Amino acid sequence: MVTNPPPKLHVVVAEDERLQTVKEKFISKFGSPPLFYARAPGRVNLIGEHIDYCGYAVLPMAIEQDILAAVSPNPKQLIQLVNTNPAYLDFTRAASEIHIDKSKPLWQYYFLCGMKGVQEHFELPCPPGMNCVVDGTIPASSGLSSSSALVCCAGLATLEVSKMGLSKVELAEICARCERYIGTEGGGMDQSISFLAEKGKAKLIEFSPLRATDVQLPSGAVFVIANCCVEMNKAATSHFNIRVVECRLAAKLLSKARGLDWKKVMKLGEVQTMLGANLPEMLTAVEELLHPEPYSREEICQLLGITVEELGSSILSQNTQDVTSFRLYQRAKHVYGEAERVLRFKDICVEAQDEAVQLLGELMNQSHASCRDLYECSCRELDQLVDICLQSGAMGSRLTGAGWGGCTVSMVPREKLDSFLLNVREAFYRADAARAALERQSLFVTKPGGGAAILTEI
Repeated sequence: MVTNPPPKLHVVVAEDERLQTVKEKFISKFGSPPLFYARAPGRVNLIGEHIDYCGYAVLPMAIEQDILAAVSPNPKQLIQLVNTNPAYLDFTRAASEIHIDKSKPLWQYYFLCGMKGVQEHFELPCPPGMNCVVDGTIPASSGLSSSSALVCCAGLATLEVSKMGLSKVELAEICARCERYIGTEGGGMDQSISFLAEKGKAKLIEFSPLRATDVQLPSGAVFVIANCCVEMNKAATSHFNIRVVECRLAAKLLSKARGLDWKKVMKLGEVQTMLGANLPEMLTAVEELLHPEPYSREEICQLLGITVEELGSSILSQNTQDVTSFRLYQRAKHVYGEAERVLRFKDICVEAQDEAVQLLGELMNQSHASCRDLYECSCRELDQLVDICLQSGAMGSRLTGAGWGGCTVSMVPREKLDSFLLNVREAFYRADAARAALERQSLFVTKPGGGAAILTEI
């Protein structure tokens, strides 16, 4: 059942309308056809939010929307990037002068992250020069992993231009690490599913070591993505990294309270492993050892026996240095509860129970409530959209992705799909002029798509 690595990295395809459009753009810009195309899909996380960076398994699937790049080597060792979306400006830089500005998460910096990751893995003096036209169909800042797909696409293209070889697992791990060049301390889910996905299958993604297990979703339901039309860029705000730090602090306080070597502990999953406990026991430990009231910097330092300076230099991240209050009880309770929901979700799919759709829907609803109330990563528009989706016939609905905006994913019985789409359009999109203008690309049915690949034309 474990499929690691999944299908081939190189795929021969017939030219279609989209390839032709990207090819024509490439020829008009660079004067000759591209040598190959690199493709990396976005993803929707069905359940398991904000727990990959805590060491826990997640359950995403790739979507058909993707990042597609037409690529050829540049003999002058220049990196020339063009985006088919006119909102994103062209970028040209000498390959020897790569610089990623964390304070300005522009589109080209995500591409450079992928290039830099492959360069450093192989200890190359600099990335290879390349000409590249990028086309994306994943809505930006929507929680569907457009930025990570761009990083993965760039890493894959760089590998091909460099004529180096890596497995999909190795590429996923490299791209997960190198996205931190832009300041995002993610856990690797987005990059893993982008590379390890297979058409028609969701995946249970586990870490350390990275592995992917097929999960067959129930045939009686479909998954529908709906964008709340509030954008949230993980690298442009500190929301995401604050949650990472809060989980790290919770792990350290729990491990110290249990007499473990807390200085070596960075993830809540590590605490469970070191204690040899199960997830319900970890939830009990959170209730016993952490208090619901926010922790101040001074209280954390007193409990750990460190100075405020040590807290800032060894535990906090660059863009969380000014945070003064941390909600550790709530974050840890969400993580351990969500980790348990992921395993239950997978088991229900494997057991193929008659009431599977209802049971999975309940888990999705519990997940959203936990994200909203304990992890506080929802927003008013997401909560409104989830409520509308449930009222329109979804068995389960939840935010997906980092949150604070972006998309929901809903599980809808097949026989209710048409009425569901109609009701959501009327209640959420057409009730608001700005949303109505975005409706076409904001509400769609999705099914598990294939993973990243190098495409060459027949």
